Amino acid sequence: MTAEQEPTTFLAGGALTWAPALDHPDLLAPSTLAHLRRWADVDPAAAGAVLVTEIDPDLADTAALTEAYGLPPAASANCVLVAGRREGDERIAAAVVRATTRADVNNAVKRLLDVRKASFLPMDRATAESGMEYGGITPLGLPGTYRVLVDARVTVEEPGAGGDVVIGSGLRRSKLALPGALLGRAPGVEVVDGLALP
Repeated sequence: MTAEQEPTTFLAGGALTWAPALDHPDLLAPSTLAHLRRWADVDPAAAGAVLVTEIDPDLADTAALTEAYGLPPAASANCVLVAGRREGDERIAAAVVRATTRADVNNAVKRLLDVRKASFLPMDRATAESGMEYGGITPLGLPGTYRVLVDARVTVEEPGAGGDVVIGSGLRRSKLALPGALLGRAPGVEVVDGLALP
């Protein structure tokens, strides 16, 4: 969201206070902070458009967050880590989909990774390799070997939720918000039609 844009309804009228993420490095996982700084260097719009808010870490899960803070369900996007193997080569991707949908792991993600079987990355590996907390994993700041797949529906206006989307910050005690269209052009992101199932 740039200075000349009006905030979306869920940001303007919700129970959370949002501020530019780069002004609050303490609310970001180190890898997320580093990613945002690099991104802002090449795309200055990202510096002011990626916002952060502090939350109760016990409310980090999407359903609890939505209910506690009065967010539309479609305003949030979930990021899941998926792995598969082909000829001994492990391939890992983050799949980012609206919270009102679910990632099509068995078809779309499996096809994109070109593996016979795809499954969710175990929690201990997901947190260790990403350097992020479970419940706060975000597509911004993942290891460079991971593919970052974003469902096309995340990047466009969603009825009742507007054009911004809430994602993890790498920590359970905060969340990021940014225009979905901006997320779609974040470094390393691949926008995919049909990544999500209803």
